[in-house]
Amino acid sequence: MQPRSESGPPIATRPSLSTLSLGELRELILSRGLPEYRYRQLARWLYDKGAESFDEMTDFSLELRRELEREYALERLEVASRRDSAVDGSSKYLFRLADGAAVESVFMPTEKRVTLCISSQMGCTLDCVFCQTGQMGFYRNLEPHEIVGQLIPLWKRVRGTGTRTNVVFMGMGEPLHNVRGVVAACRLIMDPLGLGLGPKRITVSTAGVVPGIRRLARSGLGVRLAVSLNASTQEARERLMPRAAKTDLRELVGAAREYARRFQSRVTMEYVLMQGVNDSPRDADRLAALLAGGPFKINLIPYNPGASPELRRPSREQVDRFAQRLFPQAPAVTVRWSLGPDIAAACGQLHVEAADPPRTRRTASPRERGGS
Repeated sequence: MQPRSESGPPIATRPSLSTLSLGELRELILSRGLPEYRYRQLARWLYDKGAESFDEMTDFSLELRRELEREYALERLEVASRRDSAVDGSSKYLFRLADGAAVESVFMPTEKRVTLCISSQMGCTLDCVFCQTGQMGFYRNLEPHEIVGQLIPLWKRVRGTGTRTNVVFMGMGEPLHNVRGVVAACRLIMDPLGLGLGPKRITVSTAGVVPGIRRLARSGLGVRLAVSLNASTQEARERLMPRAAKTDLRELVGAAREYARRFQSRVTMEYVLMQGVNDSPRDADRLAALLAGGPFKINLIPYNPGASPELRRPSREQVDRFAQRLFPQAPAVTVRWSLGPDIAAACGQLHVEAADPPRTRRTASPRERGGS
């Protein structure tokens, strides 16, 4: 039998408030003859405060709470598991979705900020050799409420602490193969009635989907962009990222330049360093030449083991030599040592091994590949 509330129909038959846009939420309140401030209260309970029951909404009358409960469900993503790192304090969450799909997200604290890393797809269409997510295959895009839903329990850990908080679309999937969902989720994250984060505190990372970069630019959001480059030549990129590299490297860099100029902010070029693969002095020189004079920051990411037994992480000395080789030829250079390696939460390690997917895995449709 389906569960029932004390005063309403089976829970499964009621629409979930989390699936409504803010505009639809406002219409819901106004259609009942209620004042508009009730809409603002409801939105804050759903997102910023992350209420898990109508009873928590104590500035609503008991009658209104029961009325909402009779007609709507207050669903949250199920936290199927949480693993905490003994090394750096990061946490990896496994969320179970309504149709049986599962995705992972990561809470990453540092001394100066907290970063919330979320997924935009279940699986990924791109078979990048250094990333475990692609080994899952691709099942489906996530809906906006499923993307934002990952943030709620992570946000509740940091809300009210005054800690600078960033959101990065660097979890499972290629965000710009799901432009519609990602843009809608970003609008909600940025809205004062959502989480109220500014565009410079949100980063969308792409393996190089040029049509998606341009659609993201046309959205006018102005969020930060990161491009997973990982090679200094087209040939090398085709070996490392065979599907993403269908776009010419110089065309990709050109699209990133256009994005940076439009929003007057630097684009981050991510470069996963793999020993003996893309970490030679010649690679550093070619990378610097490719990005010369551009509004870019180079983010070097030492490879995190797991995707391929043949790949190795360079030593710290090798990473430092590569970074120093880029100076003073290249724009700003940083090295990002990923958090959560002991819980398989580091960059490139997200992979739902215990997933019970809703359907057989598949490749993306043309619509999805172009940024649905």
